[in-house]
Amino acid sequence: MECVMFIGIPASGKSSFYKEKFFNSHIRVSLDLLNTRNKESKLIEYCFVTQSKFVIDNTNTTKEERAKYISLLKEKKYKIFAYYFDCSLEQALERNKMRKENIPDIGVKAKYKLLEMPNFSEGFDAIYKVTLVNNEFKIVAYEI
Repeated sequence: MECVMFIGIPASGKSSFYKEKFFNSHIRVSLDLLNTRNKESKLIEYCFVTQSKFVIDNTNTTKEERAKYISLLKEKKYKIFAYYFDCSLEQALERNKMRKENIPDIGVKAKYKLLEMPNFSEGFDAIYKVTLVNNEFKIVAYEI
């Protein structure tokens, strides 16, 4: 089975990318939708029990945040595919202004300061960089 983990600051395009690329094939696990870690844990457990493919659609900006998921996913023998959303702070702040439910700029800036690039040493089976160019997602695989 497989899990896709999104990594990126708020308003970098993660949820839009999910809708475009994974909506029809993967369950979406998102704290924005579920509101609590308890509900998130229950949905992830459901995915394990049903052997479903799923996307963790959170910011996952630090290695520490990602490690909690990765250890559990490895234990369950899931392949883990990271999608890093390469987005400048300025682009994210501009996109955030256009959202229906935007978050305060300080929240976007705080996540930007915490952002750590994904690395294969964390346990990912593949890492992809996603950029948004002319309203179109471009995906490039990282090389080991």
